[in-house]
Amino acid sequence: MQRNGGGAAGGQPWVLRRVRLTWLSFMLFFILVFFPLIAHYYLTTIDDVGGPEKRIFGPRPGGELCEAKHVQDLCRIRESVSEELLQLEAKRQELNGEIARLNLRIEACKRSIDSAKQDLLQLKNVISQTEHSYKELMAQNQPKLSLPVRLLPDKDDPALPPPKSSRACRLRSCFDYARCPLTSGFPVYMYDTGSYPWGEHIDPLVRQAFEAAAKANIYVTKDPNVACFYVVLVGELQETSSPPPSPSELEKQLKALPYWRADGRNHLLLHFSRKSMTQNFLYNVSTERAAVAQTTFLEQQYREGFDLVVSPLVHALSEPNFLEIPPQVPVKRKYLFTFQGERVESLRSSLREAAPQSFEEEIERDPPADYDDRIIGTLKAVQDSHLDQVLVEFTCKTPQPSLPTEWALCGEREERLVVLKDSTFALVISPGDGQLVASAGCGMRLFEALEVGAIPVVLGDHAKLPYHQLIRWSEAAIIVPKPRITELHFLLRSLSDNDLLSMRRQGRFLWEAYFSTSENVLNTILASFRTSIQVPAAPIREEHAQEIPHKAGKLAGTDANLADNGDLDLGPVETEPPYASPRFLRNFTYTASDTYRAWNRAPGPFHLFPHTPLDPALPSEAKFLGSGTGFRPIGGGTGGSGKEFQAALGGNVPREQFTVVMLTYEREEVLMNSLERLNGLPYLNKVVVVWNSPKPPSDDLLWPDIGLPIVVVHTEKNSLNNRFLPWDAVETEAILSIDDDAHLRHDEIMFGFRVWREARDRIVGFPGRFHAWDLNHQSWLYNSNYSCELSMVLTGAAFFHKYYAYLYSYVMPQAIRDMVDEYINCEDIAMNFLVSHITRKPPIKVTSRWTFRCPGCPQALSHDDSHFHERHKCINFFVKVYGYMPLLYTQFRVDSVLFKTRLPHDKTKCFKFI
Repeated sequence: MQRNGGGAAGGQPWVLRRVRLTWLSFMLFFILVFFPLIAHYYLTTIDDVGGPEKRIFGPRPGGELCEAKHVQDLCRIRESVSEELLQLEAKRQELNGEIARLNLRIEACKRSIDSAKQDLLQLKNVISQTEHSYKELMAQNQPKLSLPVRLLPDKDDPALPPPKSSRACRLRSCFDYARCPLTSGFPVYMYDTGSYPWGEHIDPLVRQAFEAAAKANIYVTKDPNVACFYVVLVGELQETSSPPPSPSELEKQLKALPYWRADGRNHLLLHFSRKSMTQNFLYNVSTERAAVAQTTFLEQQYREGFDLVVSPLVHALSEPNFLEIPPQVPVKRKYLFTFQGERVESLRSSLREAAPQSFEEEIERDPPADYDDRIIGTLKAVQDSHLDQVLVEFTCKTPQPSLPTEWALCGEREERLVVLKDSTFALVISPGDGQLVASAGCGMRLFEALEVGAIPVVLGDHAKLPYHQLIRWSEAAIIVPKPRITELHFLLRSLSDNDLLSMRRQGRFLWEAYFSTSENVLNTILASFRTSIQVPAAPIREEHAQEIPHKAGKLAGTDANLADNGDLDLGPVETEPPYASPRFLRNFTYTASDTYRAWNRAPGPFHLFPHTPLDPALPSEAKFLGSGTGFRPIGGGTGGSGKEFQAALGGNVPREQFTVVMLTYEREEVLMNSLERLNGLPYLNKVVVVWNSPKPPSDDLLWPDIGLPIVVVHTEKNSLNNRFLPWDAVETEAILSIDDDAHLRHDEIMFGFRVWREARDRIVGFPGRFHAWDLNHQSWLYNSNYSCELSMVLTGAAFFHKYYAYLYSYVMPQAIRDMVDEYINCEDIAMNFLVSHITRKPPIKVTSRWTFRCPGCPQALSHDDSHFHERHKCINFFVKVYGYMPLLYTQFRVDSVLFKTRLPHDKTKCFKFI
């Protein structure tokens, strides 16, 4: 019973355990199945309930998927890494900046090292050049010459041995050289015409012309105690009722002159003639040791080498009008030759004070053959043959008074000039009396022929032409003995056009330089005596450069476009300080040795040059033939292959620099840029800036420091002629004239300088132009079109010799400079005319470039529409002044084959032109 009871009681807990187990299984099943579903549902809907800003499991802004806390940790890690990356980037940029700064410092150090090396090289070169100069001077035992101290005569005159007679006077026996030392400067004292009795009888026009010319002469001094030469004006006397003083009275009056010194030493008795018949009242007058200068001489009166035959004074106080002078072309004119004159048959003599004598008695001692009748017959036969058109007239309606046996002039001067303008040749028949070696009538015919371009033909080789000792008349006139009158026609027809033009041009030069004005005549007379006693001419004046103060700014850099010459070598690096062209290399014997050539050469570098005997002398650095004299060709090699292009400047002047002359007008920014581009340019001596504006530069303007002097010159007026003034600041022979807006590379400038050194008498430059003849308007035109032929090189970028600056400013006709000022144009054309007229050579163009204006520069004067019209007018006006077209065409251009050509080291290296 207990067991069953116990079984019943024990079975109940097992059922409970079974129920519990079932419940537990159900619960577990529920938990494992439904709870994940519910959780999944909840988790998939919770982001929608919370809003987009509270999303946890759904897609978040930025496209990132995160899952709860793990994703948040990953986000924090990402943010931390991003921050570290930003810090690293900032540090990297900081390091890059530091590297850049260090690179800049490295480049600066490299430049400093290069500069130090250049300074060291410069010092080495200076030491080397100094040592070489010292050795050269020691070897030559000749120090550098400088302008000597001026010596003046002593107050006490040394006693001179008396000459055998006044008729035997020559310079060696009658001139007191002690009063005229070589360095005296040739001071000349002009007597006042009112200080001697016959002075009041002198023609007033002649007296005024003499006084005006004396005031303008640089040799005239007012101190007679230091003078070495004394000039007394003795005529021409005016026609008055009172007769001239007798020879004895005149001798007494001459001896009464305060500085006559008993014998008239170093005195000149000057007689100007304005008429074809002039008084020769010095005949039979003992002038003792005084020289005589006049137009009329008898053979027994003239002392060869001591007295002087001068030209007549036609333009006493007036200046010749160049526009009225006929042109030199065409070469052949209407008449082959002309002559108008009437032979004076009267034997009435104005040359002697003695009673009139017959012609046979006058020439009894030396009877000449009278060819006048044969001359008349021959010339008439030529005229009647009609082979050539000639004009000969042997009778005059109104003959001018003339000396006996001389051919009288016909009509008035204006009438004679009309005929001569149509004449290719003009006959000048010497007087029939062979003892009359010079006459005013022949001098007047010669003057008028040269004035209008008729080539003089002098019949009579015994005649003494003006200044015949120093002028080679055969280059401007034809001198034929009278016995050859029958061959004259053949001789004149045989001359070529080139010979005729050359003689006509030479005659025009002689007339302009020696005959045209009273000032030129007096200068010629004084220069003749100064040259005869071998006293050098006075140095010509230079324009003082009134410098404008300016302050330099920062050190100028080098334009990359200019400095980058690729693989081109500009030649040896110039490390020397500014080196001026040598002066006074020759002593005074040069003046005597070159005198005859300077007076007589055909138009060339010496003609019209201020160092000729007629004009003041230039310093020695301005003489073409003196360039480089005394130097050994150190840089040019010693023969064979010579120095290579990169190692030597070339030529026969081993050391030479040039000066840049830059004209500017109120374009400060353009000017500063141009000056900065010159930094580092080899062989540059200095830069002369011609400030052409009346306004000074801005006070705050900083000028670039290019390592060389920049001289800013103040000008008196705005004139393009200021470009060519011979400024004393220019100390080199070579001048590079350049506009302030010209854009040239260093290699181009260097090449132009090298070419100029091979042709120092020419303009060498870059922009070429040419002139052309306009058939429709019968005039000359200026042309700037691209062409293979040129006749001008513009001086806006060109090299020329300083010599031409003196000629342009002091010798070239003033009318040309006036036109340049009127148009503010054409100064470059005027310089080309001048150089071509003197050298008879065209300019030289280098490189193929045609324009050189800088990009972005303000508009220049050449862009004006009227620019070319004015240049047309200038060319035609200049042709009228010169009398012909001096410009010459050329197709020659210079380029260097070595600018881009590489030669093997074992081959010859040289500098070639193509």
